[in-house]
Amino acid sequence: MDGMFFALLGAAIATVLAGIGSAKGVGGAAQAAMGVLSEDSSQFGKMLVLTLLPGTQGLYGFIVGFLILVSCGVLGGEMPTFTQGLWYFGASLAIGFGGLFSGIAQGKAAVSGIAMSAKDDKNFSKGMVSVTLVEIYALLAFIVSLLVVISIPGMKA
Repeated sequence: MDGMFFALLGAAIATVLAGIGSAKGVGGAAQAAMGVLSEDSSQFGKMLVLTLLPGTQGLYGFIVGFLILVSCGVLGGEMPTFTQGLWYFGASLAIGFGGLFSGIAQGKAAVSGIAMSAKDDKNFSKGMVSVTLVEIYALLAFIVSLLVVISIPGMKA
């Protein structure tokens, strides 16, 4: 096996796992939001914001996957060595698993924020804060993956 296999596997892991987390998170939040909107459609803007937040993990995973593809020669750049391929694979694990678990957790927090906001519109900001707190962990995973991916081409393997 060469480095390209592991680099492509890393791109897939970053994109797929973070995407699954976002899909589950957004899906759960959207179900709760639809229930609220069936009763009060004037809440659409607030429900949309709470529903969209778990979708960022998929975006972070996509960015890392795209950067791996660019760096490893699929969309430009040079073909990675075996060691560099393993590094790309390792770098993808942070956002892959971080995005998976934080996307699901953020979706659950969004469902609670939606329910709380539906009972009293003044609670929207409290729900937003709680949902945003989960985002911090997705951002940390994204930053780690991003920093490693952008440093790999300069590393000697």
